[in-house]
Order: sequence, then structure tokens, then C-alpha cells
Amino acid sequence: MDYDIWKATELTEKYLSGVRGAIPLAKEQIELMLRIIDACNIKVERILDLGCGDGILAASILQKYTDASGVLLDISEPMIQVAKNKLVKYKEHFDFVLFDFGESRWAERVKAKGPFSVIISGFSIHHQTDERKQKLYSEIFNLLIPGGLFLNLENVSSSTKWVSSLFDEYFIDSLYNMHLLNGDGITRQGVSEEWYHREDIEVNKLAPVEKQCEWLREIGFCDVDCYFKVFEIALFGGRKPR
Repeated sequence: MDYDIWKATELTEKYLSGVRGAIPLAKEQIELMLRIIDACNIKVERILDLGCGDGILAASILQKYTDASGVLLDISEPMIQVAKNKLVKYKEHFDFVLFDFGESRWAERVKAKGPFSVIISGFSIHHQTDERKQKLYSEIFNLLIPGGLFLNLENVSSSTKWVSSLFDEYFIDSLYNMHLLNGDGITRQGVSEEWYHREDIEVNKLAPVEKQCEWLREIGFCDVDCYFKVFEIALFGGRKPR
């Protein structure tokens, strides 16, 4: 797959120390995710984190739902290792699966640990084609318990190039401010050049959040919405009917 670049340790470390830490309003996104989960009025027993990265989303859920267990899946072995280190005190709660959810066989790898109360994904599904995204959302639907929740915190496409440029400048400012706090000495111009020439940019296949919400409704999800959006960052999803 063209997104095999995420298997590289160097890129993983660069992402986690840079872009991941500079995501605007990250704290608010996680707080909203937890609020939505709580409002579903379901027992959060099993969770699945697709494209888990460093495990921050799963860790946030487990801090609140301390009896939950589940699966963290990612294509990147370095990412899986970082997640294991972050979740070391919860190691008895999770299985870590190194697999590519771009292949439909991923569902069989986690099925025995389900069905799941909550399935989450963070900044990962946008590497798939639109056709694969739709199939993946169906696979997710089938792995949820009745009343279960799917939340996707994701990069989505802008409506115009101008709006996309607003997002780029917003994120560059956030990255630059993070570097200032860290005392890295990089200029804003340097941050901008890194942003526009980052290695992963070619593997992004962004889709409008409105279109993706419509796909979820067609599959059978209810209460589908975009619960949060700031330019090209969106939290959207829905529930499986009871």
C-alpha cells in the first residue's frame, strides 16, 4: 500500500513529536468524544481503536471506563510499540493487532474480541479511497453492539482551495507556537516549508464530511452527525440502532 510509509520509525517519531502534538483544540475534541460516549447510555465494555497511533484515544476512554477492554489496531509496528508503552498500566485490558484495515480481512482478526460498544478512529481512515471508506464503515457497523457508537476524528476535505489554505495557515501557526514553546529555534517559514513538503501528504485521500455522514446513514447508522469541525478536522459518526 502507498501508506506503508507509516511503518517507518523515523516518520512515526516525527509525526508524534510534531503534527500530532500540534493538532488545534485536541483537548476539546477528546472531551467531546467522551461526552458523546457517555450520552449513549450503554455499558462501555469493549472498545476498538482503528489506526490507533500512539493510543491516545483509547487511553482517554479507559481513564473514564476503567473496566473496559478491547483492541488497538494499526498498520505501523512503531506506532503499536508507542501505544503499548503509553498504555502499559492497562496492558491486561488490550490486545494490540498489527494489521492493515485497508484489507477487509482485518474484521476477522478482531471479531472474536467483539462485538464492540465503541469503535473509534483518529486521523487514519483518510488514507483509504472513497470506495474503501464505505466498505470499512459497513465492516465497522457489523462489529458494533446494538446501540453501539462509531466516532471518527478525521481529516476531511475543504469545500474550496481557499478554505483549504485557511486550514493550512491555521495548522502552521499551531505548529510554530508549539516549536516556540519547545525552544526549537525553527522559523515560521521553516515550519511552513516542512508542512507543505511533509512525507505523508501524498497518501491523503480526503473526502467531505457531509458525504461521509451520508454514507453512514445509507449503511444504517442513526443519529449521524458531524459533532465538531474546524476547517479540515472533524469528529463525526453515528450509532447502530438498538
